[in-house]
Amino acid sequence: MAKIIDGKAVSAKVRGELCEKTVSFKEKYGYAPGLAVIIVGDDPASKIYVRNKKKACEEIGYNSFEYALPAETSEEELLNLIEKLNADDAVHGILVQSPVPRHIDEKKIQSTILPSKDVDAFHPINVGKIMIGDYDFVPCTPAGITELLDAYGIETAGKSCVVIGRSNIVGKPMAMLMLHKNCTVTICHSRTPDVGAVTREADIVIAAVGKSDFLTGDMIKEGAVVIDVGMNRNAEGKLCGDADFEACEKKASYITPVPGGVGPMTITMLMKNTLRSAELSEENK
Repeated sequence: MAKIIDGKAVSAKVRGELCEKTVSFKEKYGYAPGLAVIIVGDDPASKIYVRNKKKACEEIGYNSFEYALPAETSEEELLNLIEKLNADDAVHGILVQSPVPRHIDEKKIQSTILPSKDVDAFHPINVGKIMIGDYDFVPCTPAGITELLDAYGIETAGKSCVVIGRSNIVGKPMAMLMLHKNCTVTICHSRTPDVGAVTREADIVIAAVGKSDFLTGDMIKEGAVVIDVGMNRNAEGKLCGDADFEACEKKASYITPVPGGVGPMTITMLMKNTLRSAELSEENK
């Protein structure tokens, strides 16, 4: 039976450490780190995410700047706001909540945010830095996963790791981080002919495919570590991950639940990146 990786507990511990570091930062520099979050449109899920980010800022002691823009906001208007925030010394992190309306080019938005304020780590410069292993920020979900692995003392060096999914937000950066942690990494995706044949050989399986119960018990080996990034709804409307939890729990050595595993870490890592940005702004003065 697997040991459950408690993302809520690890997140609370990291936030406690961030609170202490923020107090020290304020005492040393006389101001608090600032995070600006922009939401365009009325997507219900996005509104919840934005509200949770604001609450996290309040909890840790950051300044929170929220910009709720109507769905008809033009790309030019959004870019002008980003440029304004780029130039604002009170803002250390800038985040544009996805998804944005179709008439806005998300890649252009990501490339306009200053790399030094790109706390989502989506700017091409930050993506390149992750590739070479010389980075300041890491996308929040992969960062949260590595934090969980470290918190539970899970050995990665020399281990085989399979990442299911190749998105720019999770799959690709996750694979690079595990490579930097000295894993032998394989990425599976929609064109992989037999995913199970690959995952059955893995010591660590990270499922980020967005399909309920995609990773079944017969797709992992005895003692594997299962990290479930999925956030789905099953036929009954219940929140579930990409892994068949009950089946995988019986064989795995460690497993993350959904909810309560990877999810709580994501916003916490955003907070960590924001403090890091503020620290770098002082170091570079």
